[in-house]
Amino acid sequence: MASPSQSTLDLAIDGMTCAACVARVEKALADVPGVAAAEVNLATKSARVRAAGALPPPETLVAAVEDIGYGAEPIAVTTTVTEASGDRAVARARAAKHRAMLALALVSPFLLAMAALPFGLDLMPSASMQFVLATVVQFYLGGRFYLSAWKALRAGAGTMDLLVALGTTAAYGLSVWLWWRALGMGHDHETHLYFESSSVVVAFVLLGKWLEERATSETASAIRALARLRPSTAIVLDDGIEVETAIEHVELGDLVLVRAGERIAVDGRVVEGSAGVDESMVTGESLPVAKTVGATVIGGTVNLDGRLVVETTAVGAETTLAKVIRLVETAQASKAPVQKLVDRVSAVFVPIVLAVALVTFVGWLATGHNWDAALVAAVSVLVIACPCALGLATPTAILAGTGVAAKHGILVRDAAALELAARVGVVVFDKTGTLTLGEPSVTEVRAAPGETEERVAALAAALEAGSDHPLAEAIRREALARASAPWPAADGFRAVVGGVEGRVDGRALLLGNAAALDQAGVDRAALAAEADDLAGRGHGVSWLGDVDGRRVLGFVAFADRPRPTSAAAVAALAREGVEATMLTGDGRGAAARVAAEIGLPRFVAEVKPDGKAAEIARLRAGGAVVAMVGDGVNDAPALAAADVGIAMGGGTDVAVETAGITLMRGDPRLVAASIDLSRRTVATIRRGLFWAFFYNVVGIPLAAFGILSPVFAGAAMALSSVSVVLNALVLRGWKARLD
Repeated sequence: MASPSQSTLDLAIDGMTCAACVARVEKALADVPGVAAAEVNLATKSARVRAAGALPPPETLVAAVEDIGYGAEPIAVTTTVTEASGDRAVARARAAKHRAMLALALVSPFLLAMAALPFGLDLMPSASMQFVLATVVQFYLGGRFYLSAWKALRAGAGTMDLLVALGTTAAYGLSVWLWWRALGMGHDHETHLYFESSSVVVAFVLLGKWLEERATSETASAIRALARLRPSTAIVLDDGIEVETAIEHVELGDLVLVRAGERIAVDGRVVEGSAGVDESMVTGESLPVAKTVGATVIGGTVNLDGRLVVETTAVGAETTLAKVIRLVETAQASKAPVQKLVDRVSAVFVPIVLAVALVTFVGWLATGHNWDAALVAAVSVLVIACPCALGLATPTAILAGTGVAAKHGILVRDAAALELAARVGVVVFDKTGTLTLGEPSVTEVRAAPGETEERVAALAAALEAGSDHPLAEAIRREALARASAPWPAADGFRAVVGGVEGRVDGRALLLGNAAALDQAGVDRAALAAEADDLAGRGHGVSWLGDVDGRRVLGFVAFADRPRPTSAAAVAALAREGVEATMLTGDGRGAAARVAAEIGLPRFVAEVKPDGKAAEIARLRAGGAVVAMVGDGVNDAPALAAADVGIAMGGGTDVAVETAGITLMRGDPRLVAASIDLSRRTVATIRRGLFWAFFYNVVGIPLAAFGILSPVFAGAAMALSSVSVVLNALVLRGWKARLD
């Protein structure tokens, strides 16, 4: 993500077909004075330009792209890259479909004749008909290849379109020459022509481009679904009157009415009503989340069953949904480290292929073959050696992986974090608020002889009735859970050192720590052993004493409970072969208790924030790739020190800026899910690159030795691009394993 001091501009790029195109556009943009960096994405046909200060004028950037033969258009600030690229992808796919269908219709006589040939049937059209069909396909439907190739040549660069134009033109030109020569000799019907090779190759390339455009547009479907969640209007309450207002006119502090079944239009705080809200598309949480007065709601989520009045706290680009989309788009625009190798290969790929084609042509002539055979072999080399698949393998996998991650509430900051997360061997968890709930809960209530646990809880709640301290709230919750009747009222309430004091049913009672009761002369001996045992296991203890009678009535033990899913998270990491450990500033007893409850094999207690960063540095020095999981605020130094920082919770600004991965809900099981998805995405990238290289490594020699005809070379080339994109689409079916 760009730092706050940077400015960015997104551009829609037209005319890119391969990795070589990406490299050329990036270089053109980077060479514009004032541009700090430029990242171009072949899958989304977009570019993100960054500047350290003010950006150059958009017209300057557009002109730089147009000068090298491509089209460019700034994407409006109010439109996301996903929306713009999605709309353009649909339009491109529609146009590509029309060209492909027309081309296939025109070459169908050739395909029929080729299919009948093994059966001894000659169904090839007359030479004149072949010429007409091939000419229409070559220069009308294939005209885009010539235009693109000419622009590439003017810029001194090589592209996929240049290879296609050279290869098919050579086959077409050879056919015209052979036909003209046969006409002069009076036996044109006996001469084998190659019109079917040139035209069928063009048709197959166009078919491949259509399938590629259609499949590529599907990889961003999850993010486009997020973008569509934003309602266009909201019902604003103006002095109690309901007014339907365009969403861009809703202001901070406005009260927005949301009825059952409606989508919440803004980020805000519930000021009236209660309801269950479906937050699944934003956080990945499948179960409805109960919302009452004071709860926060996210724009784009759905009110399932109640009436809510929401005070607006964020609008426009500052809403959670907008930040999520922006973050995912940034990740999709970034490049994984492996892509740098692909870019270097692509930069020299086309010149190498041209050299191989020339060597093939000369080699066939040198070995006594005629010009026809030499040219056909060279054409086959040019046609099959398309770098398109190389350019698509990485961005389509990143696009699909980050999209499905966002659907599950996992936000990946950039492609480098996604690739690095796949190699994580150690995950370090913060304790409070990460593996635990981050708030005290009552774990034990013990009563002295003659008292009951229910009575002890009720008296403690009576003394804490007016306090908003988290421990007081926990005691009241426990008393309510145990109560058969309301707790009694306390009077004379006052705070004392180490506790609170008041009179209940005429008795002076004290609730506090051991020192406070000892100071008041209350004898704790009856329960001291039990309290010491719990304290040794990391529980806090609040004693309840009768000050008048100087005797203990009981105590309440409390602790920060582990999240219900923490044990499953540790087990899931173990299945992934990842070691889990915990760092905490709490005492050893509290840390040991949590570790034992969730099955954590290793922990380090009593660590200060800078000590956490030092511990992570020690692990990294040992050769481990380390991920740190925290809340993104007080764990910022440790998140920054780790190879991969994972912020868990609400996706706060600090978390997004500090961490490589942000989890939109407080479920530690998503840590293992993030690593699993990262590994699957990297495997998908490698598989895509393998197939891209495989087609070329196998296909080029076959073409050079005359084993692969131009027609089959064209089909293989189209298939390579489509197979790479379909390989990436497999990621869309990924599901987080949360058991």
